[in-house]
Amino acid sequence: MAQVTGLGSATAEAVVRGHGLAQRYGKLRVFSDLDFAVSPGVTALLGPNGAGKTTLLHTIVGLKRPYAGELQVMGVNVLRRGGLRAVAARLGFLPQSVGYYPGYTLGEFVTYTAWLKRVPRERFDEYVADAIARADLTGKTAAKMSSLSGGMLRRAGIAQAIVHRPELIILDEPAAGLDPEQRIEFRGLLRDLASTATVLVSTHVVEDVRHVADRVVVLSQGSVAFTGSVGQLEAAATPDAAGDSQLERGYVAALRRKAGIGA
Repeated sequence: MAQVTGLGSATAEAVVRGHGLAQRYGKLRVFSDLDFAVSPGVTALLGPNGAGKTTLLHTIVGLKRPYAGELQVMGVNVLRRGGLRAVAARLGFLPQSVGYYPGYTLGEFVTYTAWLKRVPRERFDEYVADAIARADLTGKTAAKMSSLSGGMLRRAGIAQAIVHRPELIILDEPAAGLDPEQRIEFRGLLRDLASTATVLVSTHVVEDVRHVADRVVVLSQGSVAFTGSVGQLEAAATPDAAGDSQLERGYVAALRRKAGIGA
């Protein structure tokens, strides 16, 4: 198995650190021998479908236990007994598909998450109103979840992920379903969140990365094809790589090198 590194520099300040991490579904290997560290700021996780992005995020937040390896989140070994419980209230997660009770209003949905994340009851109103406002849904607090559009549901998911003001925020394809204006607002929200929390966000929209990421990681075929800054990914572009921007060409070139094409 090839040793790979990525997801930021492996420094003492790493908020998430994995060593020799492996994950699989039955006999299907998703990734193996994965060493990585996520540092403060915004780390963007790019990669084609099937690269292992969602599986890696699910592993970090504890939805899927690793097949092998070590994993620390905010200094806690989450694979030890009680480890995940120790960090659960300190991280927020937006999955690709947000589950909810259709009869709940948006306010009830976010309040329920605040309760799950152990927000003090006397702070519910403050925290819920703030999360809904940051997700740009203030006028929809009384709306039933079943009445929200796809884009609004994504923003509702963001509100529940941040309602308890976590130290680590993990977002899986958070901009899916957002229109161009909402994307611009969302980029501002990410920059705001990164002022007080570490953010790890997966996306398939390369150009969104330019405006929000301190670091970029490209996953391909279960390992890291590139890790570095936006400028470094642009510099990795080759003349024959497809793309409408230097950043897209750098991304495609990284995937081609990983696959041994044109290397």
